[in-house]
This record gives sequence, C-alpha cells and structure tokens, in this order.
Amino acid sequence: MDLSDFDPNGTGQDNGNYFGLPFTPEDAALVLLSVPWDVTASYADGTRFGPDAIIGASTQLDLHDPVSPGAWLRGIGTVGIDYGIQEKSQFLREDARKVMKHLEKGGSVTDEYVQKRAERINAASLELNRYVRENSSMWLERGKIVGLVGGDHSTPLGLIEALGERYGQVSVLHIDAHADLRAGYEGFAFSHASIMYNVAELVPSVDGIVQVGVRDQCDEEAERAAANPRIRQFGDWELSVNRFRGMTWDEQCRRIVDGLGQNVYVSFDIDGLSPGNAPHTGTPVPGGLSFDEAVYLVDMAAGSGRSLIGFDLCEVSPGRDGEWDGNVGARMLYKLCGIALRN
Repeated sequence: MDLSDFDPNGTGQDNGNYFGLPFTPEDAALVLLSVPWDVTASYADGTRFGPDAIIGASTQLDLHDPVSPGAWLRGIGTVGIDYGIQEKSQFLREDARKVMKHLEKGGSVTDEYVQKRAERINAASLELNRYVRENSSMWLERGKIVGLVGGDHSTPLGLIEALGERYGQVSVLHIDAHADLRAGYEGFAFSHASIMYNVAELVPSVDGIVQVGVRDQCDEEAERAAANPRIRQFGDWELSVNRFRGMTWDEQCRRIVDGLGQNVYVSFDIDGLSPGNAPHTGTPVPGGLSFDEAVYLVDMAAGSGRSLIGFDLCEVSPGRDGEWDGNVGARMLYKLCGIALRN
C-alpha cells in the first residue's frame, strides 16, 4: 500500500472509510464489515444508523494511540455498506413493532397474529446470518482479521460461526449491560436479546462465554448462566462491590481473563459502558464500565499470550441532538482495531 499521498497528521478525509483511512479491504490486514440492522430492538431502535454515524465521527479521531501505537499502518479496510440491509431492516421493523405492541397488551407469542410476522422476521434474520457468515468466511480465508460494526447485537452471529469453523475453539469476551441469554425473545429466534443464547446453542466450538458488566437480566437468564459451565458472569454489582472493598481493576481484569481460552473474540455492546458514553443506545442501563476500564480489559485479554481473532461493536445509535454516540463508538472501534492488529 502506497501511503505517500496520505497525511496521518492532516485533516481527516471524508472518503467513506472508517477513520478516513486510504486502505481497501484487499490491501488491509483488518476489514470492517458493517451490518445496519435493528429489526428486533425491544426498546428504542436506531442502531441501523450506527455504522454511518461512526464513519462520520471517525474522521475527527487522531491516529496516534498509546495502547497500540502505529497499529493502523497494517491497514484497516472498510467493506462498503450494503444499504439494502438497512432498507429491509426498516421495512421489517414495522412488523416487529406490531408484535411488541400486541404482546404488551397481553397477547401471546403463540397467537397467529404474532407467528405470521415472527416467521417473516426469523426468515430474514436467518438470511442475514448467512450473509454475515459467508462474507466473514471470505475475508478470513484471505488472511484478514474481521471486525463487525452493528446494528443491533443480533448481527455478529454469522461472524462467530465463521470464526468457530476456522479456529475450532473460541472464547467470547462479552461486554454488555445485558446477558442476552433469552431464548427466542418475543417470538424472534434471532433477537438482539438472544445473541449469547444462540452462540451457546448453535456454535459448539465456543468453549466459553465470559460476560462482563451485566446489570439487567431476567431470572431465567441468570439461572441459565448459572447452570451452564461454559458461561461465567462478572456482573456489574459484583465488580462494584469488589472495587468498594479495595480490589483494583487490574486484579479484577486478571480474574476475568483467566476464564478465557487461547482464541478470544470480543463481543462489545456499547451499553456495557456507563450511559454517559452512549446515551442514545437502545437499552441504556445505569452503572457500567468507564471507557478506559473497558479498553484496559480488552488490552489485557489480548496481551496475555492469547490471540484476539475478531470482534464486534454493536448498539451504537446516533442521537438527534449531536454526534456524541458516534464519537464514542468510533473511538472504541479504533481501540478494538488497534489491539487486534497489534496482537
């Protein structure tokens, strides 16, 4: 890649690429696949606009990163956004809203009214999973690291499947306010609230799911996590109590990382951070990690002799009153890219 015409210290280039970088996916070591989809968002939608918001904000980011200095030189390539996905998401979202309103009024997921609409959405979600898996596999076969930018948190299932097929064993470091262990939530088999349930059930090569920052889950999810030896939770309250009692974040991170295997995949829901970092995300919850705490954890997971083989960043939703969510999302995405490239 000829970088002679690119000034890393100059004005960020509005070229449609993440961070305004000049790399194509073909000449980059890492590719970013955008999936603008949020059909099953159970509270506020808008994450289908997340990739565009992050790209727009990312050109204001300075490239020097003390966590992974110079890592960007290996190349971060942007796969062009398929806006057909966004259009289909917006269309199906109306069906999902009707289902949710029906359930909120006391209806059942077994009602014909729900089932017809859920079948359409489940079929489209299955098609989306296939798209993500096939595209991810293609780039993995070319020797690329693949990062996925959502969209809601249902979107990375295909990437995790592709990595499982490639590596045989994968550990998931899951940073999130929610456990996402609901089975077919609201009748939607691939709900954003079901991603880790589906990973545990459908991807046998995932040898463990380590969840960090969970602070909003139902009893069934808590029981499911406690009963599954492949799932370990470090809930937000547990982390806070440990901190109140004097345990350093470094020590807590070491305990978390000890539960990971050799090949680590980071699944990062932006609502794992405190709400001030992403106030417009679909389901914000009080509490959460600071930006630096999350970066420190990912950095330790990748710096412990393990391999960071891929990641996703999901649930960034741009607000109508500013670019803060996109700004934070862009900076977290850059940290994830840098750590993966350095690793």
